Amino acid sequence: MRTVNVLAASKTYDVLIGKDAVTSLGTEVKRLCPKAMKVLVVSETNVAPLYLDKITSQLESIGLEVISYVFEAGEQNKNINEIAGMWNKMAEAGFTRTDIVAGLGGGVTTDMAGFAASTFLRGIDVIQIPTSLLAMVDASVGGKTGIDIPMGKNQVGAFWQPALVLEDTSFLKTLPDGVFTEGMGEVTKHAFIMDLALFDKLEKANGNIRDDEDLLEEIVYMNVSDKASVVSADETDNGRRQTLNFGHTVGHVIERDSGFTKPHGVCVAMGMGIIMDACVRAGTLDKNDAEKMKNLLKLYKLPVTDNITPEAIVNGALNDKKKRGDTLSVILVNKIGEAEIKKMTKEEFLEFLTV
Repeated sequence: MRTVNVLAASKTYDVLIGKDAVTSLGTEVKRLCPKAMKVLVVSETNVAPLYLDKITSQLESIGLEVISYVFEAGEQNKNINEIAGMWNKMAEAGFTRTDIVAGLGGGVTTDMAGFAASTFLRGIDVIQIPTSLLAMVDASVGGKTGIDIPMGKNQVGAFWQPALVLEDTSFLKTLPDGVFTEGMGEVTKHAFIMDLALFDKLEKANGNIRDDEDLLEEIVYMNVSDKASVVSADETDNGRRQTLNFGHTVGHVIERDSGFTKPHGVCVAMGMGIIMDACVRAGTLDKNDAEKMKNLLKLYKLPVTDNITPEAIVNGALNDKKKRGDTLSVILVNKIGEAEIKKMTKEEFLEFLTV
C-alpha cells in the first residue's frame, strides 16, 4: 500500500492507496478518531449495494454505531435537500462533535459527505472512501466540498480537509466503462498541466491501464501526489491550485447546460480541447503539442470538442466561482506539463475563444 501525505495548512492527513486498502479502515478510524461513537456513512444507490455492508462491518468491529444515508445516484441529486437529510439523520441520532461522517462513493458523494461534515455542529471529521477513478485522483483529495445550484456547479460549499482518504483500487473493478472513462478526464488533466512523466506513461500505455493492477495503482498514486503538492501549496484556491481548473471553466458550463446529464470528466475533456484550440489560434500553444494532447484524450475514449458557442461559454462562466471581481481566471496550457493562470475580462475571454 502506498501513502501520500497532504500538508494542508488547516490539517495534515494521509491518502492510503492500494488493493484491499479498505481492510485497514477500522484500525485507521480508531487511531484518528478515538473518541468517536457514531458514524454516518453517506453513499448512493449504485455503490451502496456493492460496498456498504463491508464498510459497515469494518466500522462496527471497532465499536462504532453506524447510521447510513443512501441517496439516489446522479449529479442532479447533489443539492441542499440531500444535505438537509444528512443533517437530520445526524441530529436524530444524537451526533456530537467527536462523531464522524464517511463518504463512500464517487465525486458527488465525497463532495456532499464533506460538506455535510463541514457544516454539522460547525464541523466534524470526515473520512473519504472514494470508489470511482475520478474521486480517487481528484474529488476526494484536497478538501473541496459542496453542492450544485441551478446557476452552476459547486456554487455552494466549503474547504474542509478530511481526516483520512482511503483509496482501495480494487473498487475500480466494478466501475462501468463510461464511469472509468470519465475519471480519465481528470487523470489526463494532471498530465497536461504539471506532469510530463504521467503524460509519457499514459501515452506508452496506449489506452490500456484498467486491466493492469500495478500500473493502475501507480497512475492513481501519481495523480494523488500531483494533487497533494498543489493543495499543500495553496489550500484555498487563490494561486497555483487554480491550475487544476484547466478545462473546468468551459466544462462546467457544458455540464450545467446539459442539466448535469453529461458526466463531469467528459465535460472537462471537452473544455480542455476547446481551450487548446483557442491557445493554438492565439499562437501560445504549438499545434503539434495540441494534437498530442487531444490524441491522448481520444486514446482514452474522451471527446475533445462540443457544439457550445463562445457566447454561451462566456455567459455561463460569469457565474463560475473562479471569477474574481470583473475578471476570470482562465487556465491555459502553452506547453505539455506546464499551466498558466491568465486573467481575462468577459470581453477578452470572448475574443480569445472566437479569434
